[in-house]
Amino acid sequence: MADTLVVYTHPECSYSDALKDELKEAGTEFEEIDLALHPERWSALEALTEGERITPVSVVGDLVTVGFHGVG
Repeated sequence: MADTLVVYTHPECSYSDALKDELKEAGTEFEEIDLALHPERWSALEALTEGERITPVSVVGDLVTVGFHGVG
């Protein structure tokens, strides 16, 4: 079974929107964690980003990608 792609987003982040749009266009399923709706998850994001509050952050298995780099 493949690991679920988890994407931390924020509605004021245009890069979050761009990543979500590209994932949807590619037909890639993902679980979105909107930090505006789930502020209690900021600590989990900060643990992944060495304390930074930056979005988007994508996590699949042990692979963490900070920022938007396009869908490859």
